[in-house]
Amino acid sequence: MITSIILILLFVATVCIFMQQAQFGKRPSGNRLELIKTSPNYKDGSFQNLNHTPDLTEGASLFSVMKEFLLNDNKLKKPSQKIPTIKTDLLQLNPLENVVVWFGHSSYFIQIDGKKILVDPVLSGSASPLSFTNKAFDGTSIYTTNDFPEIDYLFISHDHWDHLDYKTVMKLKPKIKAIITGLGTGAHFEHWGFNSDLIIEKDWNETVVLEDGFIVNTVPARHFSGRSFIRNKALWTSFVLKTPTSKLFIGGDSGYDSHFVEIGKQFGPFDLVFLENGQYDKSWKYIHMTPNEVLMAAKDLNAKALFPVHSSKFVLANHDWNEPLSQITELSKATDIHLITPLIGEKILLSEKKDFPKWWEFSN
Repeated sequence: MITSIILILLFVATVCIFMQQAQFGKRPSGNRLELIKTSPNYKDGSFQNLNHTPDLTEGASLFSVMKEFLLNDNKLKKPSQKIPTIKTDLLQLNPLENVVVWFGHSSYFIQIDGKKILVDPVLSGSASPLSFTNKAFDGTSIYTTNDFPEIDYLFISHDHWDHLDYKTVMKLKPKIKAIITGLGTGAHFEHWGFNSDLIIEKDWNETVVLEDGFIVNTVPARHFSGRSFIRNKALWTSFVLKTPTSKLFIGGDSGYDSHFVEIGKQFGPFDLVFLENGQYDKSWKYIHMTPNEVLMAAKDLNAKALFPVHSSKFVLANHDWNEPLSQITELSKATDIHLITPLIGEKILLSEKKDFPKWWEFSN
């Protein structure tokens, strides 16, 4: 009995010490916390979704979810061979071109109207505080931070490990001119030594007027936040980005809900929307969308083109690794929305409409 108690205490102490590492960030405090407390989206000590959002679907439990994820024998959760990719030289892009380059999962680079934008970059090869877990699929880690030019605007949708990667942002630190994120997330960046003058953190339904005709509106998503066992101390968000020539929707993680219709009514139509398509499951249907729901959201937003992300790099759910792209490609045939599904690293011109090969259909 005494030995068991000692072992438990040692384990707890080890976990507590491990979680003191800088990569876990810092919860909001001081003036930042006082500002958060005035938010209409902050109640009972945490940020809340617009509508009731259970962590898990009725009938599911943390134990059942972990059991299924750890014991599931679906060999197609990971590709059996190297993911095909193309590496674009980001340092030699024509500055007059409006382009997007996807790095797998939810990380992508946008060059538009003279500005360079980076969204949720995870380039360390892992989406976890333990580098040997949640490792990237073979072939997907073709970019390093050395491949990037200076970044005018770094967008961070929320602070989960597969969207805010400590190693990546620290290596990019000298290249980042401004960070745009949800209220409270700035506490992490300040803890990591970023100049507070570079951090723009906003509540939902706020406007950020940038230079040269760029305007950002922060809008709701249906999700949660947290880099440890404590959740929802920082806000998860999506962004409406208006440039001199285009209107883009930069969607972070979100379950399907009425907010897409409201955003579409207020800001649509959109030239291009980025929506999370992957890592869904029946057990957490309120916080991630299925491919069918992704198309519903794109229609709600009045999107002309859809770029589905959040797949093809990490295993965070039980579905086949290529199911998200396969399903949304088939479903999109019944719509007039242009679907953009390039290879990781492929340069896509925003003005270009073309058909993409089904690169994810290689033999498993």
